[in-house]
Amino acid sequence: MPGAKATLAAGAVVALIAGGLAVYGTRPTGGNSEKIAELCRDAVETITRIEPLARGEVAAMEVVRAPRPAPDLVFKGPDGIDHTLAQLRGRLVLVNLWATWCAPCKAEMPALDRLEAIFGGKDFTVAAINVDTRNLDKPPQWLKDNGIASLSYYADPGGRVLPAIQKATGSLGLPTTMLVNAKGCILGIMKGPADWASEDAKRLIQTALKPD
Repeated sequence: MPGAKATLAAGAVVALIAGGLAVYGTRPTGGNSEKIAELCRDAVETITRIEPLARGEVAAMEVVRAPRPAPDLVFKGPDGIDHTLAQLRGRLVLVNLWATWCAPCKAEMPALDRLEAIFGGKDFTVAAINVDTRNLDKPPQWLKDNGIASLSYYADPGGRVLPAIQKATGSLGLPTTMLVNAKGCILGIMKGPADWASEDAKRLIQTALKPD
């Protein structure tokens, strides 16, 4: 009977909603979503501050709506041993992926170098990670030849970082940049190049550095 079917369907919907509320309701459930929300709670205030500043030279910055932990990337440090993004916690980090075969990447490297020279220290750093997997002597030589002196040399010759960033950001090209807060939560994503030494970029970074 049509009426009976409608009643059963309505009951099923109610049951599904009730089940969903049990999992996704506003009360803490002790699951991972609550842990993430707690970890990234401070990021919400920072995002609110920087969102109006995603303009001009950094207008393409996609401020995240629901802050989440950045992937714990593993890459080679200047000393040639493995480092992780987690080891940079305690500082605001601008994670940038670049390659010598990527013309826009190379074009923005001097600006990233200047940004590091201006703000780099105990509260902020640029982690520019090279993703070349062949001719591994070429990237550090390119940096030297082009006067890039303030950035630490990070590299991922094993090809692990690029797919992790692609999955976390939805960006399929280079350069890709993530702004990550001191607790390791993503604040914003830039898909493509930007003038990171511009007044717009400096204003955004300065605002993100303000304590919550």
